Amino acid sequence: MSKSKSLLLVLALVTLMFACVKPAANQSAPPQNNASPAATVPAQSTRDLQARIEQLVDFAKGRVGVAAELLETRAAVSVNAREQFPMQSVYKLPISMAVMKQVDAGKLKLDQKVQITKADYIGPNAHSPIREKYPNGAELSLTELIRFALSESDGTASDILMRLAGGAEAVQAYLTELGINKMDLVVLDPEMALAKDPSVQYRNYARPAAAIELLRSLHEKRGLSDSAQALILKCMVESTPGAKRLKGLLPAGTVVAHKTGTSGTEKGITAATNDIGIITLPDGRHLAIAVFVSESPADLDTRERVIAEIAKAAYEKFASN
Repeated sequence: MSKSKSLLLVLALVTLMFACVKPAANQSAPPQNNASPAATVPAQSTRDLQARIEQLVDFAKGRVGVAAELLETRAAVSVNAREQFPMQSVYKLPISMAVMKQVDAGKLKLDQKVQITKADYIGPNAHSPIREKYPNGAELSLTELIRFALSESDGTASDILMRLAGGAEAVQAYLTELGINKMDLVVLDPEMALAKDPSVQYRNYARPAAAIELLRSLHEKRGLSDSAQALILKCMVESTPGAKRLKGLLPAGTVVAHKTGTSGTEKGITAATNDIGIITLPDGRHLAIAVFVSESPADLDTRERVIAEIAKAAYEKFASN
């Protein structure tokens, strides 16, 4: 059996072990399912989830940051949530939100056409479905660019959207306006810059706790109209990358609005394997979750399985309270 398959088997056994463990007599039993939807999950009742996540992160063999919060009650759990992690394509979410603020203000229009030339395309080894579909350039609407950035994680679309938003400083100012600290987006045309110098990714960073605040801002429509929020969430729900991450082990049909981020691998170490999003629970409540896996020597299957197991554990815990 390969080392990768062995590690995934151990992960599955750990999950089964936690699922079977019952609270000891002197421990607080988890709240029953008949708790009202608005009830806050007591801190002591998340201790088992905390322990489970702390065990799961070890399988990534790198640095892992996790934050999960039930948006309606603020019940939360976290691991290394105040450490800094490279965002990679996670930053396409705040960029898109900043653009939609400009749309709401009447400075941009969703149906306006944006000319894209071959000079706008990011490097040939970087991810850009637009470049593959339109090798000689294209004219796309702002709506199409947002869809490419959020649903397909297109780097060319992201860089163009950042320029339309007013550049890195404007997007950073937008985050500050939302009250989000420790999410830094300072590199103009980050996708093009990353293609030339992978170390740039460490300048565009976020704390998992800040990612949760960004998701809360989106959920609460801070500075966004109903239609702006709806478009962003639609594109996130329809996202194709990262199907094995937050969504990987959740029940079929679970609505997950998410944005991934992935780096390349240098000398056997992967700098970023991320996924942040809002999971709709069966009772209609919303679980915001952010998982950042950094500096990991584990293979892709293992890194993604760690994210999926963490999301599953959080989903099961908060859905049952």
